[in-house]
This record gives sequence, C-alpha cells and structure tokens, in this order.
Amino acid sequence: MVTVIIPVLNEAETVESVIKFAFENKHVSEVIVVDDKSFDDTVKRSIAAGAKVITSTQLGKGASMKEGMLCATNDILLFLDGDINPYPPKTICNLIDPIINDTHDFVKATFERNAGRVTELVAKPLLNILFPDLSDFEQPLSGMIAGRKQFFEKIDFYDDYGVDIGILIDMYLQKARITEVNIGYIDNKSKPWQALGKMSKEVSRAIIQKAMQQNKPNANLEELQSFSEIRDQMDFAIRESLMGLEKIAIFDMDNTILRGRFIDTCAKLYGFEKELLDIRTSGSDATSVTKNIAKLLKGLNLSQILAVAESIPVVHHTKEVITELKRRGYVVGIISDSYDVVTNHIKTKIGADFSLANELEFSKSVATGEVKLPSFFFNTQHSLCKHTICKTNAVQHILKHYSIDINNAIAVGDGENDLCMIKHVGVGIAFCSSNELLNYLADRQITVPSFDELLEFA
Repeated sequence: MVTVIIPVLNEAETVESVIKFAFENKHVSEVIVVDDKSFDDTVKRSIAAGAKVITSTQLGKGASMKEGMLCATNDILLFLDGDINPYPPKTICNLIDPIINDTHDFVKATFERNAGRVTELVAKPLLNILFPDLSDFEQPLSGMIAGRKQFFEKIDFYDDYGVDIGILIDMYLQKARITEVNIGYIDNKSKPWQALGKMSKEVSRAIIQKAMQQNKPNANLEELQSFSEIRDQMDFAIRESLMGLEKIAIFDMDNTILRGRFIDTCAKLYGFEKELLDIRTSGSDATSVTKNIAKLLKGLNLSQILAVAESIPVVHHTKEVITELKRRGYVVGIISDSYDVVTNHIKTKIGADFSLANELEFSKSVATGEVKLPSFFFNTQHSLCKHTICKTNAVQHILKHYSIDINNAIAVGDGENDLCMIKHVGVGIAFCSSNELLNYLADRQITVPSFDELLEFA
C-alpha cells in the first residue's frame, strides 16, 4: 500500500481536494498532512478530509517531508503539493505504478509547463557538469515524487529550495532505479520574482555540496563557499481572523486534556524513570529542571515522541466540548510546561486554536536534548505575579494577541504550576486535582474526567 505525504503551509483552499484525490486511488491507505504551523483553516480541512495531520518541528519543506516519511506506515511513499487543484486524473497511477511493478525505486514527475528560469539557467547547467547522468531530466526541481521508504530513510533532506534536487541526487547516489514520468498539465503556482535569487543560490549550493561530498573532480571548494547562507525566516504575522472574539478558554495539557503526563509516560517506556525522579528532587530552579529533563529525550525522533503522545488517552468528549466552546465564540487553546511538539499535536487532534509550550529542539527530526523556554513564560514589568517563569505570563501574552480581557478568560488545570493562572483569570477551574491549594483558589472544581460540566457556565 501507499502513503501520500502532503507538506503544507496555509493551503486551506486546495488541501481538502488533494486529500480526497489521493484517497480515490485504491493503493492509497494513508494520507499524512505535515503542517508548517499554518494560521488558516488548513489543519481543520485536512482532518475533515480524513488525513492524519502532524505539525512540523521546524520550518521548511525538507523537514516536513522527512517527518512525514518518519510517520508513514507503508513502504511506498508519494509526495504531492498541497496547492494544486486539480491534478491530472492519472497522476498517482503514473507515479506509483513503476514502483508497484518493481521496475523503478524512485519516480519524479514532469508536467506540461515550460521549465522555470532556475531550472534552465542554474539546475540543468550544473547537473550537466557535475552529474551528467541526471542532465536529461526535464524538471529536476519538481516536488511531486514517489519512492520506496527504504531509500528515503537515507536521504539528507535540505531545509530550503535545494530539497527537491537534493533528493534526486541522493537517489542517484544510492543507485536507486530512477525515472521521470509525464503526468500531464497542471496549473502550478510560479515563484514570485523576488524569490528567484534565493532559490537559485540554494539550488546551486545543494548540487555543489553533493558533488563535493563525492569528491567530484569538477567541483571547486571556493565555488561552494562563494554561495552565502541565506535562510530568511518566514514571516508569521498571524492575521487576526479571530479578533472579533471576546472570550477565551485555556487548558493545561498533562493530567488535564491528557489522562496522564507525557514525560512520565515517556520515562516509563524508554527507561529513564529514576533519572527523571532525581531531577525533580534535586532542588534545582524551574529553568534548570526543565532543561535537565529535556536532556533525557535526546535521541528520540519525532515519530517516537508522537507515538508516546498518542498512547495517552484524551479526556472523553474533549473535541466535542471544544467544538461547542468555539461555536459560542471562544478562542480555545493549550498552555503547558511540556513541549510544543506534543502540544501542537494534541491541539490538532482536539481542534484547538493555539498552543503555547516549551520548544523542544530537533536536528534532522531527532531530539537534541536541548529546549528553549519561550519569552512569553518569563516575568515582565506587566506580570501579574512575581514568579520568574509562570503560565500566567503566557496567559497575558495570548490575551494581548487576541485582544481579550482577562476577566473573559476561563482556565482549566490540575496542578501546582497552574495555581497563578487559575487564580488570575475570570473563571479558574480545578480539574480532577489532588492539590488542595488549587482546589481552594479555583472558582469551580470538576471532579470527574470530563469537560461537559464546563459548558454549564461557559
């Protein structure tokens, strides 16, 4: 069977059609949408269409492609662009049939459109010099590809415009049986002219780096070094599509939305329970504890971490309650002292609007053991409490973002780290909590593992 992987960023208008198109093929049993933290309805529409959605750990198509590959359960992988509608009817068959029939290991699409300027002026000339066996490919930069997972697992996925040409070269270097097939006419978005210079440099760099790694005689180190590193940060100026909303519901994740704690479950599964207990009882400050716990995750890849998150049950009816809260005009989200890779996954799963958490760092989709504590957790001159790090600061951050008064905020939590947040919002709710102080400070208590009671006063 085949897994279709669709890396996306703000493709709400087309992604649903692409997913449905993929599922129409009898060989496709799984569609994975890898979301690059879209701020439109991409995730919502992807879920509605039946796709499995994961949130990428870092910006860039290459990271999304690798993480989709890691989470795929089938041996044959097909990558499609999420912004094309419609695809030619036989696109999927044309790409996967050579693999199913075992005539090829990797298939790259070409289509009826003139090759772009970067292809003609940069990619093809360099390929002709450094990798002449690949110079006959009409569209070496095409991102619509299919191949066997065993080959993709050995690929070095670039995080920029060099990703597609890099994959083609790596497949060639692995001696995979590769071919190019014409899938017909597609209406593909052209890159804006402002991006062509950046694209040119990154494609060139990818080709030359691959050549240097193979000690190609025509590759010159000075030529490689002459390409300056241009890694522009994407502008995530989130449009205030929810600015008209005046109410917000904020949930803790561990032992609140989830019926367990991520790090405890992970420790039990991977055998670092003693080390975790030692860190918690060390008497260190909160920042040190957070950083030391993150070190225990070093070496785990994205797929393993998401599998742990998936193994912890979500409170029954959570998704239905959140849907109703949103219908009533609430912005709904998660604030957690866990990790963003987990909270983003749970946010997507339950249909929430946002998640704020510590940022677990990855390299090539593997946890490095490092963690970044975002600035929104730290005390400022406008903080409501004196703690150096506090969820209340994150509450203030998100309230400012949505222009919502704190008195119109509901917060739900279970433990000591939720105390200030529960105390300062309009309605604080202690959820199945054994913390006596939290239960005392909360405006309301929910003592059964269900959020249905919340709808009685929200």
